[in-house]
Amino acid sequence: MADGDFVRYHYNATFIDGKQFDSSYQRGTPFFEVVGQGRQLAGVDKGIVGMCINERRKITVPPHLAYGGQGAGDTIPPDTTLVFDLHLLDIFNRADKVQTRVIKSSKNCSRSVMRTDFVRFHFNGSLLDGSTFDSSYERSQTQDSVVGEGWLIKGLEEGLLGMCVGEIRNFIIPPFLAFGEKGYGKEIPPHATLVYDILLEDLHNTKDDITVEIQEVPESCTRKSVTGDYIRYHYNGTFLNGITFDTSYQRNSTYNTYIGLGYVISGMDKGLQGVCVGERRRITIPPHLAYGQQGAGKDIPGSAVVVFDIHVIDFHNPKDSVQVDVTFKPEPCNETSEVNDFVQYHYNCSLLDGTLLFTSSDYSAPQDVVLGADKVIDGLDEGLRGMCVGERRTIIVPPHLGHGERGGDVPGSAVLHFEVELVSIQKGVPEGYLFVWLKDSPAELFQALDMNQDKEVPLEEFSVFIKQQVAEGKGRLKPAQDPEVVIGDMFKNQDRNKDGRITAEELKLKVEEDAEKEDQHDEL
Repeated sequence: MADGDFVRYHYNATFIDGKQFDSSYQRGTPFFEVVGQGRQLAGVDKGIVGMCINERRKITVPPHLAYGGQGAGDTIPPDTTLVFDLHLLDIFNRADKVQTRVIKSSKNCSRSVMRTDFVRFHFNGSLLDGSTFDSSYERSQTQDSVVGEGWLIKGLEEGLLGMCVGEIRNFIIPPFLAFGEKGYGKEIPPHATLVYDILLEDLHNTKDDITVEIQEVPESCTRKSVTGDYIRYHYNGTFLNGITFDTSYQRNSTYNTYIGLGYVISGMDKGLQGVCVGERRRITIPPHLAYGQQGAGKDIPGSAVVVFDIHVIDFHNPKDSVQVDVTFKPEPCNETSEVNDFVQYHYNCSLLDGTLLFTSSDYSAPQDVVLGADKVIDGLDEGLRGMCVGERRTIIVPPHLGHGERGGDVPGSAVLHFEVELVSIQKGVPEGYLFVWLKDSPAELFQALDMNQDKEVPLEEFSVFIKQQVAEGKGRLKPAQDPEVVIGDMFKNQDRNKDGRITAEELKLKVEEDAEKEDQHDEL
């Protein structure tokens, strides 16, 4: 303490006998004065020198350093020794500046507070004597303000400059950079030095755009996301201080949405552009591109910067078709699979991130299907067409040709990756047919069927004839079914009166009605 310092203190003033004649406590207002300027008793001026904040002193002042031989009115007689019990509350000097002490530094500080930045911070505010006047922690709500625009007291704005998110600072602010001679309400008296412990939670500028930090990109990236794509991704959502407010991992379910169509906050819409399947990136979004001044529910406060660490599982476009890549093709390849063929194949089915969903290795025999019979997902059915026996392919199936939005045994809206190898082909017959001629049918078909020439054909005779045509390569039965059942159904179709015999009048050729087919066949 030196001449020119301003002090604020409480006191009780008594005579030697202990009788009180004055007290700042009774008035409820501390005494405020400058030291060494003759504005208080000379004895007090001397006795207060060297005191510390919250120090209590008893200062005994002889008459010549008090009111001398004149006394003071009717209260203090002449030549009276006075005793002052002082409690020093505050001290400052006009030359003082904001005192700043870093209590905790930020580990990763890529940006610090500048003028015109918007900040969110927690604080404890106290007077120099340690009495608390306010705390954001008690309200469970940060103090939010623009720096450098006069929204805060000057000392606080000055102290916040250069702070990093996560940093804790202690500020001591002299009154003329705080609330000055008026104070503030009942909590902050006039001429009070203020002490703030500040934890910076967040900062941004209204001119900020999103920032994207690419953390991992797969070696193979043949396609990047664009507006209109439908994407599935996992994410961790945090604030700048690292506190998590949401995560898809805990729900064990990806977040699924269209890109660039306004289904998510605008900053995320922008940040999801140009990603690769399997990519990991960090997207930092200022509040005006996130949840704004209102925030979102109880989890995201108003004006909060949000950070999303995302992992792209897959994406597709509703206009996507099946993607087929041939990884091995045997030579020669004289016969390929087509609609209505019965095929057997080995396969592995996985998500684009490599998660295996299904494999034919789990079964004792290859998977089999009649192509075009709607027995497997459309994308796989399409991808199995045009293959040679021994050929291997990868087939990428978008969800609208796979298991759709609902999924089922696979996640909803998942793009599927198949690795397939064709094991065998049994050529099929057109839809609605049970048998087709591979060569011209006999000119006199009934006579050929009526082997014993008794003018009627029972099931046994009919069956022998059909099997003979198949064995000689002249005809083909519908594959993937019991031949006896197929032949029995063929016989029932021709035995129109259901008497167990086919006559010449009953026998008719079925004419191919589908003009769009390249080959036309006649069937019994």
